[in-house]
Amino acid sequence: MITVSRQRPPLVDCDIHNELAPGSLDPYLPRRWREYDATYGNRGDGGSSYPKGAPRAARTDAWPPSGLPAGGDLDFMREQLLDAYDIRYGILNCLSKSSRQQNPEYAAALCRAVNEWQVEEWLEKEPRLRAGITVPYEEPALAAEEIDRAAVHPGFVQVLLLVRTDEPLGRRRYWPLYEAAVRNGLPVGIHFGGGRANPLTGSGWPSFYIEDHTAMAQAFQAQLVSLVVEGVFERFPTLKVVLIEGGFGWVPSLMWRLDKHWARLRDEVPHLTRRPSEYVRDHMWFTTQPIEEPPDPRQLLTVFDNMGGTDKILFSTDYPHWDFDDPDRAIRARLEPDTRARIFGGNAMALYGLD
Repeated sequence: MITVSRQRPPLVDCDIHNELAPGSLDPYLPRRWREYDATYGNRGDGGSSYPKGAPRAARTDAWPPSGLPAGGDLDFMREQLLDAYDIRYGILNCLSKSSRQQNPEYAAALCRAVNEWQVEEWLEKEPRLRAGITVPYEEPALAAEEIDRAAVHPGFVQVLLLVRTDEPLGRRRYWPLYEAAVRNGLPVGIHFGGGRANPLTGSGWPSFYIEDHTAMAQAFQAQLVSLVVEGVFERFPTLKVVLIEGGFGWVPSLMWRLDKHWARLRDEVPHLTRRPSEYVRDHMWFTTQPIEEPPDPRQLLTVFDNMGGTDKILFSTDYPHWDFDDPDRAIRARLEPDTRARIFGGNAMALYGLD
C-alpha cells in the first residue's frame, strides 16, 4: 500500500506569551533604572492570576525543567509548541508590567529593555518567531519613539497594547502612537489585560475571577467603538488593528447596533464618511482564542457570515496559559479547506507580511 501524505497548510500562532524571569532585564537596563527598581520597585497594576496555585495563569505542564517560568524557556517552547504542532510562525506577545508603570520614564526604559531582550533571547535565536513591540502606551510620545527605534528589526510585526487603558483608545492623546505604527507599516495589537485606574466593567469592580475573565470582552467592545467613532480610521486610513484574546462572537451585534445609532446620530460625528461596520470590516482582525463556540458548531459559520467572512480571523493558542487551544482540536465547525487554511495561517501571513 502506498501512503500519500498531505501537506498541511502553514500554521501561524498569533498569540504566544514569552515570560520574563527575575533578572532577565538587568543586562538591558541602564544602571540608573536597575537601582530605581531595587529601591522603589514595580508600580504597575497587579492583575489577576488563576488558578492561585498556577502563577502567570499557566498550564501546569508548561513549567520547564530549567526552573524558568512557563513561557520563559525557548527550548521548552520549541519542544512543547513550535515543533509539536509544526508551527510555521509564532507571534510573541510579552505581557510584562513594563508598559503600564506610573513613572513614565521608567516605563519607557523597561519597554526598551523588554524589546532588546526579545531580540537577543528570542528573535535572533528562533527564526519562526516574531514579536509585538512593548510600548509605554499611556505616554504616546514615548511609545512612538520606541516604535520608531524597535521597528527597524524585522522580527517585530506589530505594536502591542493591553485593552484596559486609562482612556478609550480612540482619544486623540493616543494618536501619535498610531501615527508611528502606520509610519513603520505595523498593525496595532490590543491584548486582553491591563488596567491601572478604572474598573473592568461599566458598573464597577467584579467580585469573582469568572466575572473578570468573561467581562473583559466589554473592554474590547468599548475600544472598538471608540476607535471607530473618534475617527481613528479616517485619520489613519491604512491602520490595522488586531484584537487579541477578546473573542469575536459579540462583533456582529455590536456592528448592527453601531450602524443603527449612526443612522440616527450621524450629524454628531460628521468625520465618519462610512457606516461604522465598514470600518470594522476593513481595519480590524480578531484572534480565535478564546473562541465563543455555540452548542451547535454549525452556528459558528453564521457568526463568520455576519462578520463579513473569515478573512479577518487569526488562529491563536494562548500558549502557555491554562485556556490553551490545541491547533488539532480548535474550531469544531466543519470548515472548507480554503477557509481553514486562511484562518489557521493564511490571514496572518498576509497581515504580518510573512513568507
